[in-house]
Amino acid sequence: MSNVIENIKQRRSIRKYSSTRVPREILDEILEAAQWAPSAHNAQPCRFIILTEKNSKKELAIAMARARTEDLIRDNVPLELSQRITKASVQRFTSAPVLVIACITMAEMAKYPDEQRQKNERDLAIQSLGAAVETMLLAAHSKGLGACWFCAPIFCKDAVRKVLRIPEDVEPQALVAMGYPTEKPSAPLRKPFQDIFHFDYWSRKL
Repeated sequence: MSNVIENIKQRRSIRKYSSTRVPREILDEILEAAQWAPSAHNAQPCRFIILTEKNSKKELAIAMARARTEDLIRDNVPLELSQRITKASVQRFTSAPVLVIACITMAEMAKYPDEQRQKNERDLAIQSLGAAVETMLLAAHSKGLGACWFCAPIFCKDAVRKVLRIPEDVEPQALVAMGYPTEKPSAPLRKPFQDIFHFDYWSRKL
């Protein structure tokens, strides 16, 4: 278990992959690791859709790109620039050997009569998904794969749901691209320890 901390520190967000196929047995191990992540009430609200076929990845990437283009136009981003941005996005997602669309469902989460506690319960489902995705990233790294957590689906839930025929009670939240890395990013900067951790009370001097 001594290598767990090193595994955490060495993991990087990888956005460029070789075309080498990820063996199904390795992919299954990574996905099973994500299933063992903690979840609120052990309700296990996470659902994952795995895409490995070129056509399905391309269809999803194009649908998300169209939604992104509409957002960029509303943000007054010049058309030429928005097209470059979305073209790069389509290329990134279609070139990844594996795409994992991470979703939540409230079907087995606790039900409350008041709006605030029900909102809190949804937050718990999202926290549970975060734990599962992080576990997936670490498992992928331990198997020699690279992966990157993208937030794109949360900005175009309807488009993702339509393309992948996701039921109404399942909500797309994120996407993990995965494959054998062709890049080796340097370690990103981290904020000072004392800016993040506060023992016993909030001790930061303002």
